[in-house]
Amino acid sequence: MQILKFGGSSVANPDRIRACGRVLMHKRQTEGYRAMVVCSALGGITDALGEAGRLAQNGDGDYRVVAREIRDRHIQCALDLLESDTYGAIEAELKERLSHLDDLLYGIYLLREASARTVDELTGLGERLSVPILWGHCHDLGFQPQRLDALELMCTDDDYGAARLDVHASQDRFARAGFEDGDLFLMEGFIGSAPDGTPTTLGRGGSDLSAAFAACFLDASVLEKWTDVAGMMTADPRVVPSASVIDELSYAEAMELCHFGAKVVFPPTVAQLSEKAIPMHVRLTDDPNSTGTQILPHDKRSDAPLSNRGVAGLSTLKNITLITVSGGGMVGVPGFSRRLFTALSLAGVNVVLVSQGSSEHAISIAVADSDAHGAKKILNEEFGADQQLGRIGPLVVESGFAIVALVGDGMRQQSGIAGRAFGTLGRNGISIRAISQGSTERNISIVIDAKHERKALQSLHQAFFETEVKTLHIFCLGVGNVGGTMIDQIMNQRDDLRKVRRLDLRIMGLANSRNMLVSETQVQGDWKAQLAQSTTESSPGAFVQAIVNMDLENSVLVDNTASAVAAEVYEEALAHSIAVVASNKIATSDAQERYEGLKQLALRAGVEYRFETNVGAGLPLIDTIQHLVQSGDRIHKIEGMFSGTLNYVFSNFNSGITFKKVIEDARAAGLTEPDPRTDLSGVDVQRKILILAREAGYTLEMSDVAGKGFLLDSQMEGSIDAFMDSLPEIEEAMQKKWKEADAKGERLKYVGSFDAKTGQASTGLTTVPADHPFYNIEGTDNIVLLTTDRYAERPLIIQGAGAGAAVTAMGVFGDLIRIASSR
Repeated sequence: MQILKFGGSSVANPDRIRACGRVLMHKRQTEGYRAMVVCSALGGITDALGEAGRLAQNGDGDYRVVAREIRDRHIQCALDLLESDTYGAIEAELKERLSHLDDLLYGIYLLREASARTVDELTGLGERLSVPILWGHCHDLGFQPQRLDALELMCTDDDYGAARLDVHASQDRFARAGFEDGDLFLMEGFIGSAPDGTPTTLGRGGSDLSAAFAACFLDASVLEKWTDVAGMMTADPRVVPSASVIDELSYAEAMELCHFGAKVVFPPTVAQLSEKAIPMHVRLTDDPNSTGTQILPHDKRSDAPLSNRGVAGLSTLKNITLITVSGGGMVGVPGFSRRLFTALSLAGVNVVLVSQGSSEHAISIAVADSDAHGAKKILNEEFGADQQLGRIGPLVVESGFAIVALVGDGMRQQSGIAGRAFGTLGRNGISIRAISQGSTERNISIVIDAKHERKALQSLHQAFFETEVKTLHIFCLGVGNVGGTMIDQIMNQRDDLRKVRRLDLRIMGLANSRNMLVSETQVQGDWKAQLAQSTTESSPGAFVQAIVNMDLENSVLVDNTASAVAAEVYEEALAHSIAVVASNKIATSDAQERYEGLKQLALRAGVEYRFETNVGAGLPLIDTIQHLVQSGDRIHKIEGMFSGTLNYVFSNFNSGITFKKVIEDARAAGLTEPDPRTDLSGVDVQRKILILAREAGYTLEMSDVAGKGFLLDSQMEGSIDAFMDSLPEIEEAMQKKWKEADAKGERLKYVGSFDAKTGQASTGLTTVPADHPFYNIEGTDNIVLLTTDRYAERPLIIQGAGAGAAVTAMGVFGDLIRIASSR
């Protein structure tokens, strides 16, 4: 048994109903199937019935005009569509129901009142008028359609307007309905009956829900929704004309897209079908051969892995208000969120998005504009005492927003999706006001100014769905821990990138400190063995010259070394229009004149010089600062923990473990440079705060960054082994620092900061109290706080893993993808 749902657009007029008939004929000729059709009211009729009821309730005699239009439309539709004998067979039924419509409206007009029960009976008449007409057309086509009465089959409670189905009672009615005989059955959608037999409606999307329940009760092989669109689209085609049909979605993807504005499918319909793993197809009524969009359980999907799919579609919610609750009294206070959401729930306010930083200093919620007043009122009541005591500040209520959602099961298998989305919006001058992403990584929701909704949707669609294959020729200088991981990541992801992202990333050359390998095609397979077998002597200068000689378009030099010599070749590469991506931070932390010169050289050459991983490994720190500055924001203060190594050290150091043992553990875990003094000296943090301050638009030299280290001057000399042997010399001093901090309930953290007001930058070991955002940063995580014009009261916080080959390589990989995407 198949379930076919024809919506209002599919039965809007005689021509549309004929298209439905062609669908049924096509399926009978090609599939030889048994089907149940669930039918909506003629397009627009439900709204017209509601309007007539409102006019009557207000004592406006024009309700009769609307009622007459409803009558004329149904009678004329039947006359135009049906053979005379068939029309005669349903004429009495149509006129009886239209007469009942007149009686209902007249009663409302006299009483100036319409109960929810009466409104349900009124608005449910549309389906009871459309089904006889569709039955007649099927009869004229040679079918022997059997009528089923939804009032008898769909048992509900008496919550008029949004009645809930009594599943057990309805299933029992279906079991006794006699589906054994016949091949075509017709039933009204949207309506049911209360325990006393009075008509009810299932609320918004009720016809879809009727079809879904019928599919489950009958163990249908599929639910097909036939409508006036070709399927679920990658974006709203009214906004993005180039939007295309999505061939296949999971239940979860479909529900996410529908929740965020894609109105083709009602989310509870998909949820109901998922319980019995029944597929749903969304198809175009005008084309019976169309495949449309298949919404499938995992075990019935195509063989293409989820990682090949990335972003499945874009959707938007308009008319959004952002409400922010903030204050120091929220930090670490259990139950605050519960109070917030309980109050909103009791007030009937639906929260569509939540965004909260790990500092717990503020929480933002997005609600529909229509709920904003009620939400503000109830929250002011709930937290009035807290506001008076200064625990939290006044509510910040801002309207005029929209939410853009990127949805796809495959996003969790691909790195850089969020970065690409944010970069696309940033390049188009669209500021992000809030971000939300669940742990499933299926949905990235971005709150933006509503006036940019169209531009945001179009630019994101172009970035994710309209790219032709773009080729990038990559030359890797440095193939050690980070470089080797990056190469493996690219090779493992290369096929997927080509298929889904239309990016062809070709590794053309490799170089370490001894050998270099340059390929005329691309390096594939066991690259380590190929490089080891190469007899070409390596140097950064020779490697760049080889790239110049190859003269390939879209060439990129990737520097994953920590070598000053390697950093010296950037100018030569850029001068020959070779883009540069560097995790090596020596060039960007060199003299201000050189830093600016590299950027200007890249700009003149029309290529990119990218160094996102110079600070924070794979975290979007530099990109975020660039977007803030480019959009006109001004950064006043930068504070952060920028060393994953140092954070690991001071997260693990305590009175129960020696400082030397912590350093040994960090080395064993691959968290330090080969010479751990590079990390422990704090010079690396000095470079990072310098780079961020420069990216924020300030002129600064390395000598301007005051560094307060904890190593002895004598320890900076000599071999690595000698240094490790000398660590007990500072054990007592380090233990003292830890104990003093612990006694005050504080923790040791190595922090870098820049204050634009004073122009001072500094780094050093300090202590932070329990209510500071840095206090709970563990392991190798980095965190940065940006205080700007726009983030003046509450700093923008970015936090995440800031050390390790995988995330650093991912960050470099992300820079490459950004370059390819911008070409």
